[in-house]
Amino acid sequence: MKENRMGTMPIAKLLVVMSLPIIASMFVQALYNVVDTYFISSVSQLGVTALGYAFPIQNIMIGLAVGIGVGMNALVSKALGQKNRKKAAKIGMQGILIALCSFAVFFIVGMFISEPFMAHMVKNLNEPQAVKEEIVALGSDYLHIVCCLSIGLFLEITFERILQATGKTVYTMISQGSGAIINIALDYIFVLGKFGCPQMGVKGAAIATVIGQFCAAGISILFNLTKNTEFKLKFSDIKPNAHFIGEVLYIGMPSVLMVAIGSVMNFLLNKMVLNAYGADPITVFAYYFKLQSFVFMPVFGLNNGMIPIIGYNYGAGHKKRLYDTVKIAFAFAFVLMFVGFLCFQLFPREILSFFSVSESMMEVGVPALRTISISFLFAGICIVCGSVCQALGKSMYSFWVSFGRQLVALIPAALILSAIFHDVKAVWWAFPIAEIVSLALSLYFVKRVLGKLSWNKELVAADADEPFSDDDTDLYEYGE
Repeated sequence: MKENRMGTMPIAKLLVVMSLPIIASMFVQALYNVVDTYFISSVSQLGVTALGYAFPIQNIMIGLAVGIGVGMNALVSKALGQKNRKKAAKIGMQGILIALCSFAVFFIVGMFISEPFMAHMVKNLNEPQAVKEEIVALGSDYLHIVCCLSIGLFLEITFERILQATGKTVYTMISQGSGAIINIALDYIFVLGKFGCPQMGVKGAAIATVIGQFCAAGISILFNLTKNTEFKLKFSDIKPNAHFIGEVLYIGMPSVLMVAIGSVMNFLLNKMVLNAYGADPITVFAYYFKLQSFVFMPVFGLNNGMIPIIGYNYGAGHKKRLYDTVKIAFAFAFVLMFVGFLCFQLFPREILSFFSVSESMMEVGVPALRTISISFLFAGICIVCGSVCQALGKSMYSFWVSFGRQLVALIPAALILSAIFHDVKAVWWAFPIAEIVSLALSLYFVKRVLGKLSWNKELVAADADEPFSDDDTDLYEYGE
């Protein structure tokens, strides 16, 4: 079997080649998020507030799809590194099966949980009852559509991760980018009511979202059928295999739990802290999550390119290439996050001006962006550490980092700062405080994982600059 470029190309070049298409597609996704919010804000500020409240459920749904993809990606790329194409194909089909089952769960959520959830979120909001009812109606419509028709999302992400695992990242760029562009175009038509279409506001944004997801799913499925030269997916392999399903979930579920923790953090921050200050901080927080995607998406794209490289080279026994990948990813991630930090520090008013933001909301938003963006200086390193742990089968470490950052550090810090200063500006400092905690945990765990890897001694000796020595034995005993 011919060696995949993940085992031969110079690491810096490989990381760029693997990541750039994903970064480009994620940039388009980030652009969609902002443009989508722009259209909604021009119709209704309460629509943006409703999306902020709906975010936890939608985020868990996306996180579940991505988590399945992470587990499948790591296992498929490792199987390819071991030259086992048959195993790689079977794992891919088990990932598809898990994705379909996940869709069934969120169909039920969309049908029966959307409205009760929204009603609970606004229960203690410091706004008139009429405002609360409008937020509930807008958010319920949005969640009902995006959850009940989420099969496009699950299939899109699953098939894109299969392409990424085989090194075909340019095709994921095409599918993701196409879906996002279709989404943006339909947002303009449905949200604003153009070309004879009635103005549908938030409901129109939801419809545009699911249509874009279906289109992206169709394109990614087509590419898997025509461009995947490493292995061919077979429908007969979709029969449940407990071993492979368990492996995918073992690696992927910590990613899901991390997203779930983020959703819990969002839920608690809104309910326990920001609701007391009225709708403006909720809306600003929603704007922040859309805007920060421009900063985080490139780093996530870098990580998505890095995970199969690490998985492949670990499976192939290329020790030096794996370590070089981690070091270069650290450098790239820090540079990307530092650029984002500078933008949020220097141009917060200009960034927020993209939306239809009132002056009172600007007074809340400018210090929020400047304060929260301090956490960017630490976040890039934390994200890379988490992805290294995931790629090497130790995803629970990433979960504990996320748990420590968002629930043990951020929420208590926000509550304490709010209680002491009685000012929402103080609450935003909880984010950099929590990220410092995350950095300490991340560096500890990634050092632990890399220090306990088990390698094939013959392959490592062939890959290393010097022959394998018995003095290195401690690096090849992996265990807790």
